[in-house]
Amino acid sequence: MREAKRLRYSSFLVRYSIFAFSCCWLFYSSHFQTLSAADWPQFLGPDRNGVSRETGLLTSWPEKGPPLLWEKSIGEGYSGPVVAGDKVILFHRLGNEDVVECLDAGTGRELWKFAYPTEYVDDFGKGNGPRSTPFVGGERVYTLGAQGELHALDLRTGKKVWHHDLAQEYSAAKNFFGIGTSPLLEGDLLLVNAGPPGGGVLAFHKETGKEVRRAKCEPASYSSPVAATINGTRHVFFFTMSGLVSLNPKTGDIRFRKPWRARIRASVTAATPLVIKDQVFISASYGTGAVLLRVHDNDVEEIWKSDAAMSNHYNTCIHKAGFLYGCDGRQEEGARLRCIELATGKVRWTKEGFGCANMILAENHLLTLSEHGDLLLLEANPDEYKELARVHVLDKPCRAPLALADGRLYARNDNKLICWNLKK
Repeated sequence: MREAKRLRYSSFLVRYSIFAFSCCWLFYSSHFQTLSAADWPQFLGPDRNGVSRETGLLTSWPEKGPPLLWEKSIGEGYSGPVVAGDKVILFHRLGNEDVVECLDAGTGRELWKFAYPTEYVDDFGKGNGPRSTPFVGGERVYTLGAQGELHALDLRTGKKVWHHDLAQEYSAAKNFFGIGTSPLLEGDLLLVNAGPPGGGVLAFHKETGKEVRRAKCEPASYSSPVAATINGTRHVFFFTMSGLVSLNPKTGDIRFRKPWRARIRASVTAATPLVIKDQVFISASYGTGAVLLRVHDNDVEEIWKSDAAMSNHYNTCIHKAGFLYGCDGRQEEGARLRCIELATGKVRWTKEGFGCANMILAENHLLTLSEHGDLLLLEANPDEYKELARVHVLDKPCRAPLALADGRLYARNDNKLICWNLKK
């Protein structure tokens, strides 16, 4: 009898626990946006290195390219789309407004739109739209315009949560092509390398927008920061106009500096630092080249450096199994696609005349959008350049990063956003 009661009581506890968990999950999921493994919530994807975690994608395409899901007319800009769940965030310019638009990932239908006036005019005729890619973290969307307007928006509604005008409040420099670094969320802090001289890295509380600290380091570049834990130590790496800087994200203190800048002032530093285990790879053009560094807690050592191996103008290299794939050379002089050995910098192959391109590594393939508007499927093969498919999809110039989430590939130029289905 006692055993029967015990079993009935145990069964009740199990059923109650399942019911309580289900109620909590329904409440949580209805009030908070969570990021899944299939999301592409920031510049260069989940780990800010251009590598997708997705599997089961198409390994060949029809002559007209992968299946088209939808396309949408948009405004100008080099900001890449980002994806959180069933939402795509697009940052572009329409007329005299910068526009943050939330779209349904499956259909392209507009869910909400937030706009604010902008007067940015590029001094060199390189487009007047935003350059920075948004960051989606929790229930917030963070955007940074070319003129220095930093916004935090509610992901569900698009309503403004907080805002800073970095040009007015912090004397953020326009540099050559406006402000173009993408923000990074680290813990409770939104980090932006766009501050005043002597206080280049600004840290804002993610919910209130209150300035928490500023780090005294070199002037801002077009490179975006990346965070990594190496040998138990947390670093945030910034590739500034003067070189690589590691910050302690908890205190804002500088762990170390590695000078690495262009040989001429009329230059940009744009590629993001690439972290591979305990090593960091950085590269720039304008007679600078690449260097591979081994990171210790408070300093770095050079493994190799070379201007003949890989000089990234604005695209970040992709790492796969000990090899780097990237665009070598200045865009206006005709860049080339190249594969080099990570450990030594030795060039394995070069595809001349390829130009600059944005890439995503998905399993063993490189999804590539050239600056001329060609979408390519390449094999990540260190022995030879191997092109599996190519289709012209957009008018040039195509400089915005790609996004890949839930089997959908997104690409844009100054007037169109396209979404393809890459699921098998």
